[in-house]
Amino acid sequence: MAKFLPALDERLTTFIQQQRIFFTGTAPGKGRMNVSPKGLDTFRILSPTRVGYLDLTGSGNETAAHLLENGRITFLFCAFEGPPLIVRLYGAGRSVQPQHPEWQALRPSFGPELHGERQLIIAELESVQTSCGFGVPRYGSQEDRSQLTDWAAHKGPEGLATYRREKNSTSIDGAPTGWGV
Repeated sequence: MAKFLPALDERLTTFIQQQRIFFTGTAPGKGRMNVSPKGLDTFRILSPTRVGYLDLTGSGNETAAHLLENGRITFLFCAFEGPPLIVRLYGAGRSVQPQHPEWQALRPSFGPELHGERQLIIAELESVQTSCGFGVPRYGSQEDRSQLTDWAAHKGPEGLATYRREKNSTSIDGAPTGWGV
């Protein structure tokens, strides 16, 4: 049975910290909804009601566009190993880019530097939901993939800047992402 909480507790914090993958969900008022898998140890719990992740340059920037429009974001964590559990974090999110003053204060919380860092996605949690996860299959994690950070390292800073201007400045529906603003 689903249960709602106002914030993360110690048990859920430990569960989230043990997960190797998480999913983000955002949606504009009109247009395509976006659900993305994330990994590479980029998610952090900043407080019981504040979370975020280090977002790397990718093929699109839907999350930033949707957050710029309405701020709604959901994070999903599933237990693929161990006891079954699903945790959803519902919040109001925003993008913090390297040129923003807040970046310097927040970035150290997200671990070692990774090639292709684009922005931090920070969310103030409105509610936390747990559910059974009985239907989630068991999967074992082998290792993180290095292709995304290898690609970014090969592109270099100038190549990434060009790529972001060309591929990350609007969503697939044409909405602005705020990248570089």
